Amino acid sequence: MANQFREAMKRMAQQMQNAGGSSGGGGGGSGGGGAGRAAAALASSVTALGAATLLGYGAFHSIYTVQGGHRAVVFNRIVGMKQTVYGEGLNFNIPWFERPIIFDIRTRPVNLQTLTGSKDLQMVTIAIRVLHKPNPNQLVTIYRMLGRNYDERVLPSIMNECAKAVVARYNASELLTRREVVSREISNELKLRAANFNVLLEDVAITHLAFSPEYAKAVEAKQVAQQDAERAKYVVIGAQQEKKTIITKARGEAESATLIGTAVKKNPGFMKLRRIDAARDIADVVATSGNKVYLNADSLLLNLLGDADDKFERGVAKKGWL
Repeated sequence: MANQFREAMKRMAQQMQNAGGSSGGGGGGSGGGGAGRAAAALASSVTALGAATLLGYGAFHSIYTVQGGHRAVVFNRIVGMKQTVYGEGLNFNIPWFERPIIFDIRTRPVNLQTLTGSKDLQMVTIAIRVLHKPNPNQLVTIYRMLGRNYDERVLPSIMNECAKAVVARYNASELLTRREVVSREISNELKLRAANFNVLLEDVAITHLAFSPEYAKAVEAKQVAQQDAERAKYVVIGAQQEKKTIITKARGEAESATLIGTAVKKNPGFMKLRRIDAARDIADVVATSGNKVYLNADSLLLNLLGDADDKFERGVAKKGWL
């Protein structure tokens, strides 16, 4: 285009010079003919310049490049949308009569957060992230029906509707315990709805799930109550075990007292033996103590000589132990 423009300018300058030389050499009589030739040369130069400009415009706008991850559809001013989808690389079209429209067919994310109600009428805030792309084989239909911003027109409405429809099937507690199932159902619903608009969904995920502050407080209070109930249950179990321990200990002491009484009745020397053991323990305590003891030996059960044993036996017989 630049070379053709320069050649046209050179031809125009040459013709102007030729016209000027002819008018100067021919004198006044030939002035009219020189002016006519100059006008003709100027018209020819302008025509050549216009043809070069038109040719350059046509060459520049007759090709276009489709980048990687993109596809192109072409609008023709005569027949409308052409049904062919053009792939990556260099493509040709008719300037002015045809106009290419480039589509990005790579996977792109879109996020949506909505407030909806669960089956038990609890308000739930749910956020969904969707990875989507247009169907490469249906780009002509997408452009004709929705335009290039198809995702802004279609996805928010169907994501909102599908999320609310699925959440309404579950209670608030089930949304937490069965989160994977809820996510899968939302994904299936969205894929069916998006397929009607020739949009492909590659992944659907729940990124956020929150309940109202009142419900969160109620859940916390319920958990605290359950923990208190569990703690009370263990307290009751501990009390029951302590009761069994006391009963067992009392039974043991009763059986021990019964055995001691039986042993005393059968053998009076058993009490003397126990008296000797008690005297030994008391003597050890008195011997290691730094205090002075002024009680008599009979009070401390330390008198093991003389008539102490006879007094002890009479005392035991008086009380009916023998």
